[in-house]
Amino acid sequence: MSHFTTIETQIRDIAALKAACAELGVGLEAGAEARGYGRRQVRGDYVVRLKGPYDIAADRMPDGGYRLTTDWWSGHVEKEVGKNYGRLLQLYGVHKAQIEARRKGLSTQRRTLADGSVKLVIGVIGGVA
Repeated sequence: MSHFTTIETQIRDIAALKAACAELGVGLEAGAEARGYGRRQVRGDYVVRLKGPYDIAADRMPDGGYRLTTDWWSGHVEKEVGKNYGRLLQLYGVHKAQIEARRKGLSTQRRTLADGSVKLVIGVIGGVA
């Protein structure tokens, strides 16, 4: 019996996903096998290589987004990326917003709040429109 679970996400930018992974201290590999319970593996277009015994596979969907597949058994993945990928998806969103802001010539300031949420302020460089 497989323990792997798949969800569709709003991930569309691999550069932002790679930056989120780097911030979490984990790697992102192209065309690799994600590890799961009992030495089971699932191939991914990209694999978030976690420090623990399991990984996350990211597969491109026809609409251009990516679905994430992992083995949630025993809480290993949750410890590294948060419940339902929460920390990973939060950091992906922050990095994606920063990439888009820079592309439009805007500046960003980021601060992590006491509750773990991230405040991102996007503005015009130099404060002049």
